[in-house]
Amino acid sequence: MLTFEQIKELIQLVAQNRLQGIELERSGFRLKIDGQRTAPVAVPEPGAAAAAPLVTLPLAAPAAAVPGAPAPAPTAGGEALAGPPLGSHILNSPIVGTFYRASAPDADPFVEVGSRVKKGQVLCIIEAMKLMNEIESDVDGVIAEIYPQNAQAVEFGEPLFAIKTT
Repeated sequence: MLTFEQIKELIQLVAQNRLQGIELERSGFRLKIDGQRTAPVAVPEPGAAAAAPLVTLPLAAPAAAVPGAPAPAPTAGGEALAGPPLGSHILNSPIVGTFYRASAPDADPFVEVGSRVKKGQVLCIIEAMKLMNEIESDVDGVIAEIYPQNAQAVEFGEPLFAIKTT
């Protein structure tokens, strides 16, 4: 189960970064923070009478999105990206958290656009619940694009890198 401080931190993460929301399940406890609604609403799951309790914490951060579709990655100007470069592989975020390009604030980034990478090479770190998770390349290639900004919140399935495979 999450502590009140952890839940509060997740709510702030969703609100500050205008995320559509996050959903987390741990040890029979399920938490859904929805950034699209303005009034609290409990969302029971069909046939889940004996399932884990669901807590929904809506926020006043409206977002226009198609349910189930991944959110387009914003650019510095706030508009959606056109799409991945032709012939490239997209590495998506395996978790919700904060994206970091380097191991420390004063360290060099793991990779830059144009960097040659090998399968298994660390490309970034995603901090989730105070844990630092190294994200590795799943293909050999060259970094064509880096979608999130350093210290930006990322959602599960959100594109992180476009890698032109070799």
